[in-house]
Amino acid sequence: MSRVAKKPIALPKGVDLNIQPTNVSVKGPKGTLSIDKPEGIEVRIEDGTALLSANDDTLIPLTGTLRAIIANMVHGVTEGFERKLELVGVGYRAAMQGKDLNLSLGFSHPVLFKVPEGITVSTPTQTEVLVSGADKQRVGEVAAKIRGFRPPEPYKGKGVKYAGENIIRKEAKKA
Repeated sequence: MSRVAKKPIALPKGVDLNIQPTNVSVKGPKGTLSIDKPEGIEVRIEDGTALLSANDDTLIPLTGTLRAIIANMVHGVTEGFERKLELVGVGYRAAMQGKDLNLSLGFSHPVLFKVPEGITVSTPTQTEVLVSGADKQRVGEVAAKIRGFRPPEPYKGKGVKYAGENIIRKEAKKA
């Protein structure tokens, strides 16, 4: 059995794990998340923890993956996930316009990004964007889409980067 799959998932107070034959859903203070459960993997609740087991040896790696996803869902509905983006460059700014994110990234036009349902985007300062939500995968996906409008370039480091991301710099051409 996988070492990851053997580890129990702690269920904090206020979190409800609902196990159906085809899916698993987690409900908590920050929302509800669900995932389809493959056949042959058993999820059960014992003493306030969730345990997973595989009926077949070929499903052992998938059991570890499902355990990690359910653990992320439990963390998401209790505390949530967030990614911080930084805008580096002269004139690069971000501002919220209602539910849309307005980005000035050095193009001839502003970039308007429609924030998907279930994700919260805020701009603490003009050069910072904070993406937060309960679903780890969707938070990362939205942050990657925003970063994709102007990825950091290697010569001056201008662009949208993750907070703490190290940009490998190149030396300019010599004359």
